[in-house]
Amino acid sequence: MHDDVAGQIFEGLERLCVTPEANRILSAPAYPGIERIQAQFRGDAFGLHRHDTYALGVTMRGVQTFRYRGEQRYSLPGRVIILHPDELHDGGAATDDGLVYRMLYLEPSVLFQCLEAAGVGLPFVGDPVVEDDRLAGLLLAALGELDRELDDLFVDDFVSRLADGLVQHARLPQRPLGSIAWGQAKAARDYLEAHVMRGVHSQELERITGLDRFALSRHFRAAFATSPHRFLLMRRLQQAKALIVKGEPIAQVAAATGFADQSHLTRHFKKAFGIAPGAWSSMVRGVGVRG
Repeated sequence: MHDDVAGQIFEGLERLCVTPEANRILSAPAYPGIERIQAQFRGDAFGLHRHDTYALGVTMRGVQTFRYRGEQRYSLPGRVIILHPDELHDGGAATDDGLVYRMLYLEPSVLFQCLEAAGVGLPFVGDPVVEDDRLAGLLLAALGELDRELDDLFVDDFVSRLADGLVQHARLPQRPLGSIAWGQAKAARDYLEAHVMRGVHSQELERITGLDRFALSRHFRAAFATSPHRFLLMRRLQQAKALIVKGEPIAQVAAATGFADQSHLTRHFKKAFGIAPGAWSSMVRGVGVRG
């Protein structure tokens, strides 16, 4: 793939800024289980953090660098980034020229349902930077037009092909979760989503799933690559992000999403996304902030 793939992707999208002159994040229309963004910045934009989704993307322009699993990694234009859920990483531009990349965040449950029929568990790709033109092209099919909404038929084919691509790069795919265990884990997830604004106790999940808390934790992690506690926390943080984008004061957002106060929200926000809520708000609104 060409050293600068941005020209292919931005053709016809004149409203997008393609040079990293100011730190900025552009979000695409939402689709259940899938989030898509373009990020552009200079310097170190994100501190160490971890989220509960797969992060799959393509470096568009510049040199992308990040710490991941104890090593400093580098990605050039056209390379594919594959970050597993709950793995600590940061993010930055390795040169003064800045960086542009596009990323797709995929909930593990979407991938799990696709792989379940094939008897394959969630894949773990050990190398977070791979050179695979076919996989890059597949990701860019979803990331090429961020102002376009995804439709069901496209997503069905995209996830199926993406699963195949990830399994090919995985060293040891995880063991599959049986249909009964999947149903129990899904029941717990649905309950957590329905009660996201309050504390949920282990006894409640035991009652609705019929599992003890330790078995449920194992099944939940196999299905969703995270713990029930962290899943609930991340849902609150996602709601906080949505409110911040709407311009709500951060103190009010904290109260509305179940955090004790603004500092409590800020602490968890930085751990999950690698940036403080105020700085993130400036980036998504197109206001330049220092990396």
